[in-house]
Amino acid sequence: MDRNLGINLVRVTEAAALGAAKHFGKGDKNLADQAAVDRMRTMFDSIDISGVVVIGEGELDEAPMLYIGEEIGMRRDGSLEVDIAVDPVDGTSCVAKGLPGSISVVAMGPRGTLLNAPDMYMDKIAVGPKGRGLVQLDLPVKENVKRLAQVLGKSIEDITVTTIDRERSLGVITECRSMGCRVRLFDSGDIEAAIATCFEDTGIDLMMCIGGAPEGVISAAAIKCLGGDFQGRLMPYTEEESARCYTMGLDVEKLLTIDDLASGNEVYFAATGISDGSLLKGVKFYGESARTQSVVMRSATGTIRFIDAVHRLEKKPGYAK
Repeated sequence: MDRNLGINLVRVTEAAALGAAKHFGKGDKNLADQAAVDRMRTMFDSIDISGVVVIGEGELDEAPMLYIGEEIGMRRDGSLEVDIAVDPVDGTSCVAKGLPGSISVVAMGPRGTLLNAPDMYMDKIAVGPKGRGLVQLDLPVKENVKRLAQVLGKSIEDITVTTIDRERSLGVITECRSMGCRVRLFDSGDIEAAIATCFEDTGIDLMMCIGGAPEGVISAAAIKCLGGDFQGRLMPYTEEESARCYTMGLDVEKLLTIDDLASGNEVYFAATGISDGSLLKGVKFYGESARTQSVVMRSATGTIRFIDAVHRLEKKPGYAK
């Protein structure tokens, strides 16, 4: 795959982040999401790929664009055939409420490499490179923490576990606190939380939570680029969700490894901060310009690039005052 694709993907996430950030703290998550979707979809038209959305905004009857199965990109003869997984705003409630931790993300791989996960919950665990192969979704919380503390050379009291601030996380929270380890809660946006385990300066060692399955695929793609580890298991809560898994040929009992979710060794991931988070700074507006911070990764080379960009808004249709 063309290594320049990574930079083009950053342009996609930058566009979406700039659109969503205009609605930061204004209480309307749907408006923020729609602005990001519109910008992202338009920017994809400028990239020389023949892409199919495998993770998107929903089915054809649920979303006017970036729907699952939509063909995007320039789609010329010879264009690279790829799977696309998008989340124009991971953390829509954070944007609406004016909270930290929202990002715009895109993952991409050769056709057939990204799992088309149904829109339901997934039990997940994510860890950085040093914990790869040691922590397991099916192990008790305390055992995972002990194993990670040992390999990181930390005391259990210095391990930081992150999980979503929901009632369904109570078991993880209780187990971690009973051991004396640190717990960092987030309101929404578990993609950033999963990725943060792979960067030592975030202070996050392990993520365990129940969140969206589509976000699990995107997280796995990013962590594959970073050399960490991710596991998940689908959690259908209704008969309809179970039937959907059956129709898609998915085994709800199967432990999904990082290679089940994002296979091969040519995966790209790009993200741009919308609001400040543990990994990326959010969009800052300065009247006629705006500043963004993004990250782009490629699994084939393991390269990670952080990109700070200043955007002249009058040169971007639809962004100017």
